[in-house]
Amino acid sequence: MSAQRSATKPHYTAGVIQRLATANNVAVVVTPNDVFAHHVTRLSGDDVNFDPIENTIVALQRAGILDRVQAVRLQARYLRERRP
Repeated sequence: MSAQRSATKPHYTAGVIQRLATANNVAVVVTPNDVFAHHVTRLSGDDVNFDPIENTIVALQRAGILDRVQAVRLQARYLRERRP
């Protein structure tokens, strides 16, 4: 059912993530450790850039709204929907 839902609404999971953050008053806050991690990965040749939705997933996990497994599954579902 979720595959069918995501096929009919390509941004369904992004909307779920945004509504979850809004309902729980969660905002994305970039910490000094985030900046450090970004520079370390960039300098090692693995330039990883999360989009605003992926950053929101991280914020939801940090706030305790999602556990690690839920965050990974939600991100995987979001990335599947983004695929052309």
